[in-house]
Amino acid sequence: MRDILSDLDLGDAKPSDPVREIQAGMKKVLPKRFYKQAAVIPGKEGGFVVALDGKPVRTRSRQELGVPQADLAAALAAEWDAQKDKIDPATMPLTRMVNTAIDAVAGAQEEVFEDILRYAGSDLLCYRANTPEALVAREGEAWDPYLDWAANMGARLVLSEGIVHVEQPPEAIRAIAVLLRRYATPLQLTALHTITSLTGSLVLALALAEGQGEASEIWDAAHVDEDFNIAHWGEDHEAAARRAKRLIDFEAANLILSAYRV
Repeated sequence: MRDILSDLDLGDAKPSDPVREIQAGMKKVLPKRFYKQAAVIPGKEGGFVVALDGKPVRTRSRQELGVPQADLAAALAAEWDAQKDKIDPATMPLTRMVNTAIDAVAGAQEEVFEDILRYAGSDLLCYRANTPEALVAREGEAWDPYLDWAANMGARLVLSEGIVHVEQPPEAIRAIAVLLRRYATPLQLTALHTITSLTGSLVLALALAEGQGEASEIWDAAHVDEDFNIAHWGEDHEAAARRAKRLIDFEAANLILSAYRV
């Protein structure tokens, strides 16, 4: 975030408790909030950019932090407006994704495309439990509709029990690649990469992008095994906190994909 704001005056941000900072793993000091208002203004090269007290926010590469859609830009500005005394990137998933799309993905789209496509070779939905019966049934109920949709699109994937790797048919991978090619902008690829890595499933990510399921349903489908274990063994609070943070990123990525569907 310091890189994004490198052209602006961040003030003298200091940790309130140096010992606590060290114990927390030497995390970066958060910059102070230095602006009064975040708003959306027209970008110099089109689209809509975030402005702090009238001055456009810029990425490290000196590009304006902006998006093509006004509604998405408003959500982006809302992240900045919601900051309190300090600017905390952890609470700004849209800002992080847009910055990544502009500064990193835009110059490496084919590499990112290939990285996403690799998930098709080991998609979560293809690796099934063989016991207990309740979990087997729950996986089938949650996952089969998405695999059936993928099969109807030409991507018939092979299933496996346990964690033994199964080679997917080349024609299925090609069909998934055709679907993935529909998402050609850096921001769409960034969102899809986020969702795929969070869920472990490119099929689920593409189903979400294609409007084949509600975001909450797809999120739940990605956590069938985890939820089954929680129901039987209880919930770990640290794991729950990590999942809540992942959900924030998931919802931000879905917001990006939704903006392109309108």
